[in-house]
Amino acid sequence: MHIKILNAPMIAKISASEWFVRIQSRLIPQSWQLQCGWSRSVVRRSGLFMAALLAVAVLNACTMLAKPSLQPLRIGISTWPGFDIVLYAQAANLFKERGLEVELIRFENQQDSSRAVLRGALDAAFASLWDIVQSDPGNDSPAVVMVTNISNGADGVVARSGIQSIEELRGKRVGAKLGTVNHLILLEALQLHGIEPNAVMIEDVSNETAVEMLQKGKLDGAVLWQPLLGETAEKINGNIVYTTKEINSLVIDTLMSRLDTVNAKKAELTRFVSTWLDVMYAIDTKPTEVYEVVGQQLGQSGEAFAADFNGLQKGDIAMQEKMFRSPDGLKAAITQISQLLRTDPRAGRLPREDVDINPELVTAAIEGWKP
Repeated sequence: MHIKILNAPMIAKISASEWFVRIQSRLIPQSWQLQCGWSRSVVRRSGLFMAALLAVAVLNACTMLAKPSLQPLRIGISTWPGFDIVLYAQAANLFKERGLEVELIRFENQQDSSRAVLRGALDAAFASLWDIVQSDPGNDSPAVVMVTNISNGADGVVARSGIQSIEELRGKRVGAKLGTVNHLILLEALQLHGIEPNAVMIEDVSNETAVEMLQKGKLDGAVLWQPLLGETAEKINGNIVYTTKEINSLVIDTLMSRLDTVNAKKAELTRFVSTWLDVMYAIDTKPTEVYEVVGQQLGQSGEAFAADFNGLQKGDIAMQEKMFRSPDGLKAAITQISQLLRTDPRAGRLPREDVDINPELVTAAIEGWKP
């Protein structure tokens, strides 16, 4: 509605209440004023109040225009200690403190969540760099915006009783789902010990199936992660013959999105990264509380979750700076992953060459973050 005020020079000579009375007389029909029992004295007394109320409304409108509300985020997550640690942010209301509305959506595997991101069904997902490099081609490129953790003993190879080393798995049957992180772990172990991939027979089975086959004597070894790795070794009276603690592992877990979403929801994703840094700080300052809260949500003790999480290098500020800025960071890791993939065609996929390593969000989050 536009209000046209005549005789502009007179404005300076009248009071605010009189000004409001004149506006009201133009906007509200006299018949309505009489029906409601209004008088000029009543209107004049309310004039200053109403003028102030109008000013407040205008200021609020301007504020809303200047600071548009943040959009909700839909984030895919699969079960893994390096991802599940984010549950603390929800329980402790850290997302809300950052002005975010975040929905964590569970997936059975990272391939499905990565696919959902690239199809636009999710804003981002927790996924390993290995899975991102093998993700399905689409209309947009995957973008890595944060590192959550690097495996440092949490993954490994367990062998049946009598097998003491990786070298003794030559010509043997090892359970590992082809094309998954399990496949990467096995390829790293074989490369470390100078063994060609085709020297080992890979049974393309899930973790659970591999454990069953080990117990029945149908496998000689299996690639697993904690806590299943240690539990299985104990059950079959076997041996853990390799863990990722032996090398600088390429089992690098991340938060991935796609280029269109990064551009459209830059503010929201930056705040998500900031909240992640809040969680990393909480681990440093009150680890027992963090592990207890997350363990409770996962149905395990805080001590058990802490043991699983301690097999990882956590994605704190130092980790982000190393992986996004160092020459031997994420870009070098992608090159090495691509080389490993080509050594074993059983993976069935060629590596993507359009993965975007995007430091913009994590850099902005670090610069603005305070404990």
